[in-house]
Amino acid sequence: MGAIEPNWIALLWFALFATVCAIAFLVVSGMFPLASRPERVKSAAATALVVGNGLLLTALLAGTALYGYAELRWTTLVVVTGLVVLFAPGLFEVWPSSMRDGPAGLVVLVGIQLCALAVLANIAPRALANMS
Repeated sequence: MGAIEPNWIALLWFALFATVCAIAFLVVSGMFPLASRPERVKSAAATALVVGNGLLLTALLAGTALYGYAELRWTTLVVVTGLVVLFAPGLFEVWPSSMRDGPAGLVVLVGIQLCALAVLANIAPRALANMS
């Protein structure tokens, strides 16, 4: 494994963060345009959840990209991102439709993204310090 990617722990973290990003993207993109959302998520609170998930996704995507750029080889970054994009829809389909298309799923997704951002904020400063 060391010959392919010497920093395999960072590879595992990046794969996890990228998977969360991909699944969050699939859930959030299903809520746009706002007028065509499922009936269960047309309230003002659900709109706030959709917008909040979008903002968290943007932050997580940027952090994940910077972390991957700082810690991984470019080829590893491309291959792992491709694999995540390829297989994330399967994980998305495993979720029950009541969770992925409803307010409960949006709340769970906020929690998952907040946890991922907290872990990323804990491990990324060391990686970003190595860049400079």
